[in-house]
Amino acid sequence: MNRFDQVAGEWDADPQKVERAQAVAAAIRARLPRGRALRGLEYGAGTGLLGLALADAFAHLTLADVSDGMLAVAREKIAAAGLAHVEARRLDLLADPLPKERWDVVFSLMALHHIPDTAAILRRWQAALTPGGMLFVCDLDQEDGSFHRYAFHGHRGFDREALAGLAEEAGFRQIDFATPYVIRRGDRAYPLFLLRAVKSG
Repeated sequence: MNRFDQVAGEWDADPQKVERAQAVAAAIRARLPRGRALRGLEYGAGTGLLGLALADAFAHLTLADVSDGMLAVAREKIAAAGLAHVEARRLDLLADPLPKERWDVVFSLMALHHIPDTAAILRRWQAALTPGGMLFVCDLDQEDGSFHRYAFHGHRGFDREALAGLAEEAGFRQIDFATPYVIRRGDRAYPLFLLRAVKSG
């Protein structure tokens, strides 16, 4: 059982995580394409706080994660809400074969800094999108390593310009950034960026 399996049952009890998801959902919703049925994939969805806040924007929505504990909570929430067009699925795009289906929108919240190979996951997200599909990635701006209060071996946030370069190399264009939320802990502030990019072709 990994750390996320252990904390899954209490994840939604943190009001800041709920507030964060709502703020990011509003920022993504404002940037979604209009006028057509969309298929969405949230990668690293956890308990579905972000994805379920956007569920009504999609004709079909897949919540993907590698934590069985998180997925179990997400499935309970989907069932309780009666959302027949939403599914929760175990998926690791860096280890599993690329699914046959393609999505119009791929989005993630606070997942990228846990993924060792940033360039590789950007390429896989690009491959999972339909032509002209949109990617939304919300994560930490570059920080000094103080954000995680436990032994952490992932990324200490990201430099926006460097991340934009990696996204362009992965086959994205029309790359821009917003700041939808700032995590505050005492006198420390950790801004979150929202990258939006469009698949080339």
